[in-house]
Amino acid sequence: METVIDNVHINFDPQSLWTLNIALALVMFGVALEISIGDFRQLLQSPKLVLTGVFSQFIMLPAVTFLMVWFFEPLPSIALGMLMVAACPGGNISNFMTHLAKGNTALSVTLTAIATLLAIVMTPFNLEFWGSLYPPTSRIIQQVSISFFEMAKLVALLLGLPVILGMWLNHAKPIIAKKMAKYFKMGSLLFFAALIFLALYQNRDIFLEYVVYVFGLVVVHNLVAFSTGFSLAKLLGFSKENVRSITIETGIQNSGLGLLLIFTFFDGLGGMALLTAFWGIWHLVSGLALGSYWGLAFAKKEKFV
Repeated sequence: METVIDNVHINFDPQSLWTLNIALALVMFGVALEISIGDFRQLLQSPKLVLTGVFSQFIMLPAVTFLMVWFFEPLPSIALGMLMVAACPGGNISNFMTHLAKGNTALSVTLTAIATLLAIVMTPFNLEFWGSLYPPTSRIIQQVSISFFEMAKLVALLLGLPVILGMWLNHAKPIIAKKMAKYFKMGSLLFFAALIFLALYQNRDIFLEYVVYVFGLVVVHNLVAFSTGFSLAKLLGFSKENVRSITIETGIQNSGLGLLLIFTFFDGLGGMALLTAFWGIWHLVSGLALGSYWGLAFAKKEKFV
């Protein structure tokens, strides 16, 4: 079993990989069309809130994921997939889910922007740091010989540059940016999802064999991610709106970035790709369910006030 999934690779030809890179960059550009310089004022106005959200995403979640890996001892490539997901910044739909949950949307937008820019350094650092501490995943990293700077450069091109350009357009031409954002983000996201689906479909026989094993890990991992953000925010005594924002930002990860890094630096290693792809599907379901539950609870409370 281990020798199969740990040695299966989803291969993209250079042209397809470039198309995938461009698709993710367009997704992030679409996200940034709704981010303004003013959103960063939240950092100055409520530094404790923002720093807690960043700490939850980039410090707490990778550390807790590492403990999960030691406890469950999943197959090496799947364990590295869990660490990859935890190393990624918040997902690009977290703002919508926070709005649905009646959380602090301004905080969510700020955390998305800051986490996206910090990911240039923190994503490759966390993957290499935590992956090197667990012997089975350390062996994979040593075989691949990842260059921290090469990974950081790719993350900067895929996330940092599109976000900066999107924010610039929003500042220079806010009306145009608003019109573009309405359709741009969803269209590019669907295009990116279609490319991933086609890649996984070609290896469907192997993936179907591991679906139950991987799906169980993804559900537990995602639940732990939500619980990490929720527990930290509650412990610090934040309001319900802020607790919801930090919970969602911690539990919704940019699995698209994770998959691209897997395709680029790990040749589409089967266990990593499978785990990250299932996370990308499941966190949509869990995030929408949690957001809807909190949103309905808020609506009922308003109704009886």
